[in-house]
Amino acid sequence: MAEAESKKVIKLVPEYLLKKRKTYQAIKATQAKLALLEKRKVSRGKPLKFKRLEDFLKDSHKRHRDDSRIRRAEHRPPAPLPPAKNRLAFAIRIREIKGASPKVMKVVQMLRLRKIFSGAFVKVNKTSAAMMKILEPYVAWGFPNLKSVRELILKRGQTRIGRRRVPLTDNTFIEQHMGKQGIICLEDLIHEIYSVGKGFRASNNFLLPFKLSVARHAARDKAGLLKDLGNPGFRGTDINSIIRQLN
Repeated sequence: MAEAESKKVIKLVPEYLLKKRKTYQAIKATQAKLALLEKRKVSRGKPLKFKRLEDFLKDSHKRHRDDSRIRRAEHRPPAPLPPAKNRLAFAIRIREIKGASPKVMKVVQMLRLRKIFSGAFVKVNKTSAAMMKILEPYVAWGFPNLKSVRELILKRGQTRIGRRRVPLTDNTFIEQHMGKQGIICLEDLIHEIYSVGKGFRASNNFLLPFKLSVARHAARDKAGLLKDLGNPGFRGTDINSIIRQLN
């Protein structure tokens, strides 16, 4: 009996059949993986965002407060313009604008201050002074000196080419894009911005809004950070200390 079992011959499977089986198993494994990914995608869906009633009330009060403040400001005589020597201002957004009035949001977009702790240069005139009045609870602004303008452009100056943010480190690149305005290097760009020359608008549009940085410990302690930055609104030459702090 033992001899009969030992003489059993194991049937060999042809090689082509083994290859075919292996290929079929690989296809089934791929299909199962794709089905699992599709199932996860469908089950996950778009996460639901719950908003408490208190948030709606808070946004509504904030919007009403902005509208009332702007309406009252329209009936007041406009504030006198600063001396002619102060023709350049720098605005930094230091407060959240969530739930703000549509008029506030529109001015924020015009000044390109969409993100908190972003800054931009502004030419001082009657229109810009009125815009700053609208953004008074959210923006700190004042008159930067030459040192602040130079440090901002040298350290954080960027422009947009297509969808890429390009740092301003090459004078050839600047000449290529701003040569028509008579600007061929970084120093020319700094001079044009600080002196508010004829090419100020083109130069300011060439620069992207400045993304100012906040230390990690300061970002966690928001109350302490805002206390260090001070109140929003007109800050005069004190804006230079805020620029040093955030640059």
